[in-house]
Amino acid sequence: MILEVSNVSYAYNTRGQALREVSFSVGGGQIEGHIGPNGSGKSTLAKLIVDLLHLRRGRIRVDQQRQDDKRAKLSSIYLASNEHVPEFLTGEEYLRFVHGLYGETLDVASMELHFERYQMRNRSRDLIEDYSHGMRKKLQIVSALMLKRKVSVIDETLNGIDLDAAFAFKEDVRFLAREGRSVLLCSHDFRLLEDVADRVLLLNQGVLAIDSDTSSLLEEYGSLDLLVKDFIKAMR
Repeated sequence: MILEVSNVSYAYNTRGQALREVSFSVGGGQIEGHIGPNGSGKSTLAKLIVDLLHLRRGRIRVDQQRQDDKRAKLSSIYLASNEHVPEFLTGEEYLRFVHGLYGETLDVASMELHFERYQMRNRSRDLIEDYSHGMRKKLQIVSALMLKRKVSVIDETLNGIDLDAAFAFKEDVRFLAREGRSVLLCSHDFRLLEDVADRVLLLNQGVLAIDSDTSSLLEEYGSLDLLVKDFIKAMR
């Protein structure tokens, strides 16, 4: 398994327990969707996996290494739900910086192909401050697609991008999986997950309530939207 999460619990000092004994694993070539109501613990879990939050209880292994090990960090990339990228850099400078963090050199020709694929042709040398919200999101996506880590954790990064870019992303994330890489998509875009996710995990109040392959869930409920609605109704 490329990612193993075992008995992970996490509590914020002022907001109570965010995760309770969460366990699951993700194999190579697998795309996994994480869903659940706001405050269910999805983003907390994502940040623990990439060591942005200090793990206090449980165990996380990324490519067989502890999540706080440098080798684990070099094996993963995290795209946050926000669009906070340094506005004083150009798109190319940002990608050079991110590649440098992983000890890699930016392939400029590949970068230009990605920019064109995501409707950003001739914008790589423009300042990020001149990018729209959607362009900043697409820049984040391009960074993950170019670096091709063993684990990509994507937290609502598709919000605000255009339809053509969304279609391109679906194709590209499937290609990452075919290469044996794993992708975690934390998203409220259920149609996206129905199209690309092999498995779906549903978190509710910090508890892993459902862990099942997507095809079985769609066969039983018809859609992930109906699954969530039924789940919420049952919890009342």
